[in-house]
Amino acid sequence: MVIETRPLNAHTDVVDALTPDQLPNEKAVQALVAECQRMVSRKALVSAGVSLVPVPGLDVAADVVVLMRLFTQINERFGLSEAQVEALAPDKKVLVYKAITAVGSTLIGSSITRQLVLKVLAGISQRLAGRQLTRFVPIAGQAISAGLAYAVMRYVCNQHIDDCARVVSLLRLDAPSAKV
Repeated sequence: MVIETRPLNAHTDVVDALTPDQLPNEKAVQALVAECQRMVSRKALVSAGVSLVPVPGLDVAADVVVLMRLFTQINERFGLSEAQVEALAPDKKVLVYKAITAVGSTLIGSSITRQLVLKVLAGISQRLAGRQLTRFVPIAGQAISAGLAYAVMRYVCNQHIDDCARVVSLLRLDAPSAKV
């Protein structure tokens, strides 16, 4: 099965018409989820690699930059970036924002800023604190820190991917009643 993919920087309107035949079907959504999870795994390895560098704070700064890019790319892949949602007709935009609100994500359909990423990271601050503390143990501590960096990055991004998939699924359910 061939799935049409969009460039990561494309600002196309995946949910423009909000009709069932134009929204991604369940298989296409699952393919997007798998594609985004592979992208996250690669970027999580970068986070783990930066975590091995013994410069205090460098890993957290790198994580923020990587997460900002990943969240933006994931949103774009699902057609839920700020620009894509804002380009919709007002009635369609309302449907998208209702679905986003139902899922409860602050990362979907909004501008991904450093403050927003730091707020997300604050939610998992205990794991990050453990990661910083393990760095003081020679060699093994840095390996544990790298493993935690990888796990935290995947955890946060996979949650975001799941949220995006749920928004698209909710839009598919709402689409038949959304007559234009």
